[in-house]
Amino acid sequence: MLKFRAAALAAARSFFAQLGYMEVETPLMSHDIVVDAHLEPFEIPSSDERLFLQTSPEAGMKRLLAAGSGSIFQVTRSFRRHESGSKHNPEFTMLEWYGVGTTWQDQVLLTEKLVRCIQAAIKTAGAAAMEFAEPHFNRIAYDKAFLRTLNQSVLELPVKQLRCLTASHTSFADSDCQALDRDELLNILLAECVEPVLGTEHPEFLYDYPASQAALAQLNPGDHRSDHRTACRFELYCNGLELCNGYQELTDPAELKARDQQQNTTRTRQSADALPGATRMLAAMNHGLPACSGVALGFDRLLMCLLQETEIRRVIPFPIDRA
Repeated sequence: MLKFRAAALAAARSFFAQLGYMEVETPLMSHDIVVDAHLEPFEIPSSDERLFLQTSPEAGMKRLLAAGSGSIFQVTRSFRRHESGSKHNPEFTMLEWYGVGTTWQDQVLLTEKLVRCIQAAIKTAGAAAMEFAEPHFNRIAYDKAFLRTLNQSVLELPVKQLRCLTASHTSFADSDCQALDRDELLNILLAECVEPVLGTEHPEFLYDYPASQAALAQLNPGDHRSDHRTACRFELYCNGLELCNGYQELTDPAELKARDQQQNTTRTRQSADALPGATRMLAAMNHGLPACSGVALGFDRLLMCLLQETEIRRVIPFPIDRA
């Protein structure tokens, strides 16, 4: 497994170098922390300041982009509390990159090429890697994925009907659903009904997430190519396992501030602590973040997929119980 990991990392670095992306390093420990209602960071005890282990290198990399770095990539460790299990480890390897002047559609194509490049590298290293039968990975819009699985469009479905759909198709009872908001209901339906069948025959990109789940992605303009109810965001799935998250990156600092406030509101409603946010990243965005698209890919999960392993501990030399 060490040999396969080394081959995959070497292939990734060579892939980005050939594209002209520069490899960078950003802090594992920082005053900045990207606010996400569903991600819990590790906070470092300190007497006079709040420091966090990074849930992803996004904040630091965007500061470099605003400083004129050009297209960049990074292989780093990321840390998330309360994430242990067959598909999670609280410390994991992240491969993250940003292409200046690229669109999210460009990054979909790049992501597929990268995955195929890494697959070829580990096969050369002796692995019995997963084969890709089709010429291209599948793509399906978020709403169409729900329609395919549940025979129901959800983008404009009233919350009352979403609650009924959740109660009838998931492990959540009707009484459990009454206190849940729209995005919480959609996330449950996605996790229990839609995700398990994504990428089961072939890796599959899920795109056009609801605008309310844009995170740090821009919203679609609503022209003939897109749906104004959705965000420029995509994820790649293989056998029901999410491998990456990609955005047409938000460049408006005022919108970032507003979304941070919304995420903190959700966190406090869910009895989690509010987070200070990425103030240095915000300052960099005020200076000027270039138009770009970025992708965060879980390196360990990609190896799980390619090697057809069901436990993340099988592809990590030191999972948390042995660390």
